[in-house]
Amino acid sequence: MPDDRASIPARALWFTAPRRCEIRSEALTPAEGLVRVRALASGISRGTEALVFSGRVPESEFTRMRGPHQGGDLPFPVKYGYAVVGQTDEGRTVFCLHPHQDVFQVPSTDLIALPGDLPPDRAVLAANMETALNIVWDAGVMPGDRVNVFGAGVVGLLVAHLVGQVPGVDLRVVEIDSTRGRVLEALGLTGGSPQERADVAINATAADAALSQAIETMADEGRVVEASWYGDRRASIPLGGAFHSRRLKIISSQVGQVAPWQRPRWPHRRRMSKALELLCDPRLDALISNETAFDEIAEVYGEVIDDPATLCHRIRY
Repeated sequence: MPDDRASIPARALWFTAPRRCEIRSEALTPAEGLVRVRALASGISRGTEALVFSGRVPESEFTRMRGPHQGGDLPFPVKYGYAVVGQTDEGRTVFCLHPHQDVFQVPSTDLIALPGDLPPDRAVLAANMETALNIVWDAGVMPGDRVNVFGAGVVGLLVAHLVGQVPGVDLRVVEIDSTRGRVLEALGLTGGSPQERADVAINATAADAALSQAIETMADEGRVVEASWYGDRRASIPLGGAFHSRRLKIISSQVGQVAPWQRPRWPHRRRMSKALELLCDPRLDALISNETAFDEIAEVYGEVIDDPATLCHRIRY
């Protein structure tokens, strides 16, 4: 717990206008009940942060999209992000849903200790893994299912990584970017065209073309889980033809709420703890595509977001 010394300086990344960001300074005054954390690394969640950075969050979603410990208000200026690993004054290595900031203080209940065999550098994937776990719960994948996962971004790859561990599953990752073959191989996943007559399809592309393809390749009574978020864009999907006669289901998945059938037993903290545990697999290091020093991140942030090769970009403090 912080003591009663004078305030200490802290710096955070702020989005100040569409596609503009800067590092701003603030003072942290020690307060009773708050734990001070010095950041070691944080991860850029490219999909969501790209929408915030570009000012493409619909006004109707400003409140629901508010991140834990966010500074400012959407659309701008706003301090955003939710994947920081740091060390407390007592020496504990912890994960926190917090914007990109070098020093911060939060209630102890907002911190989750890392498992002993999870390196801090990989733990920046925790928020993405929590999302992936919730998607798999929403999808209800069963042993032996034929599953298509559309999109080999960070969330799609983590979903496929989890689904691939269900016994007997026939899994295919559908990705139009051929450069993702390396990471698919590193994770032991199979890529290619979608399988016909799939039992479950999961779309993590934020592209309506992929969602349409998922619908078209489903078996009767199949489940399509829409796991991506389109921001202020509309999606066009084929709900004519045989959609109704085949009794297909389209299910939305969003990490803000625990999947319904798990909710009575899984509070958010338990889910995040499990996400950290699930990251204790060295193969998942393949999802870290690059890193940048915090002092330099404002200068290159736009390039990181725009680069299609970016998976999880780590910020080093």
